[in-house]
Amino acid sequence: MRKLIALCAVACFGLCGAFAQNRADSKSVFVKVASDKKLAAKEAGKSSVGEKGLKGFECNGKKYKFMGMNFWYGAILASEGEGGNLERLRKELDLMKKHGMTNVRVLAGGDGNGLDKDHIRPTLQTSPGVYNDTILRGLDRLMIELGKRGMKAVVYLTNSWEWSGGFSQYLEWNGHGKALLPSVDGYNEYCGYVSAFARDRKAQEQYLKHVKFMVSRKNSITGKSYSEDPALMAWEICNEPRPFSEGNKENKDGFARWIADAAALIKSIDKNHLVTTGTEGKYGCESDYSLLERIHGDKNIDYLTIHVWPKNWGWVGSMPTEDNLPVAFEKSKKYVDEHVAVAKKLNIPLVMEEFGYPRDGMSFKLGTPTNLRDKYYDFMLDLSKKNGLAGVNVWGWGGTAKLNDSSNWWQKGDDYTCDPAHEQQGLYSVFESDASTVKLLEKHSKSWK
Repeated sequence: MRKLIALCAVACFGLCGAFAQNRADSKSVFVKVASDKKLAAKEAGKSSVGEKGLKGFECNGKKYKFMGMNFWYGAILASEGEGGNLERLRKELDLMKKHGMTNVRVLAGGDGNGLDKDHIRPTLQTSPGVYNDTILRGLDRLMIELGKRGMKAVVYLTNSWEWSGGFSQYLEWNGHGKALLPSVDGYNEYCGYVSAFARDRKAQEQYLKHVKFMVSRKNSITGKSYSEDPALMAWEICNEPRPFSEGNKENKDGFARWIADAAALIKSIDKNHLVTTGTEGKYGCESDYSLLERIHGDKNIDYLTIHVWPKNWGWVGSMPTEDNLPVAFEKSKKYVDEHVAVAKKLNIPLVMEEFGYPRDGMSFKLGTPTNLRDKYYDFMLDLSKKNGLAGVNVWGWGGTAKLNDSSNWWQKGDDYTCDPAHEQQGLYSVFESDASTVKLLEKHSKSWK
């Protein structure tokens, strides 16, 4: 561990070492929002606009449309310290690629000491401007391993929820008292606590210093700037940012300003990569579509994201069943359709970067049926293709992880799954042993492009 002040100089944009090449050629390997003109000659006859009129992405002069996974713990797994397991990391990446999941959405790292029961550990930023070198090198190594496989990453830089620190940790660091936990203090109390982030310029400035530090980073293993790494698809401002306004216009205005400031800062440092918000969509803007359009209409935001959670949002009650599955279909379709309309209006791509469904009977055990989940995934992937979405990331990859038979909750030393520490392990994770789910995902990946 060593102190790395987040006000470090911006990393140079020149290519270096073994990666040196013609700059014009280098730019072509980055994912971009496709223009409204025809793509390269090899893609003659295929417009950059999707079959439903949605914009898409391109890379190397070809359409880039992806299926991928959420893999928040990738940087920890790639590290050499606590939680690290390079052999498992490589195996998980190989498995995801085998199944056609070529894009991973990962957390840069958590904030704080990680000691609260619902927090992931180890964390990246242990106190303001103080970084865990082991996790930083883990992220560096993850990017290398992705590059070897021709895979790409979306990296989110903070979180509105407690499980990785995020909003609540920045507020605790800036005089708002001990951060609250929804599981201890109550969900509404937590939302009230983090509502201060949209108004606290000091907390926001501290976050922006973190952004500058991360986006300016050079890979410690290759010496290559992150801004020049084609394995990176996009920087994401936050996982599920919300204004937590409770009708407070000041919060919504402060939230929009913070999004704009972060996007402008990232683009000033890294002109090669995409930038997005990480929002859930309408629910992330408290059903205020004008706010959703405002933050995604910013010139530095490249595409719209949505998340869809039928169980978490109460659409199917506390126990998903065959009888209420049609309700999940109906409400999910309506939610996606509404955001297709927003993306068309703004003329930007749309990515569904989170969606999930529990195992049958709300089981958390490996080997238990996933019939409802498979049907929901099948529906959502078909819906995404029919609507011309530019990409999807399933939540999420548990892969070869083994679960702790003595507890449904993560404990230090347990394998990481895609269920963070605040959720029961096995709740939403897809494991390699879930044969029917993996087969379904692989089938869709072959027809996705």
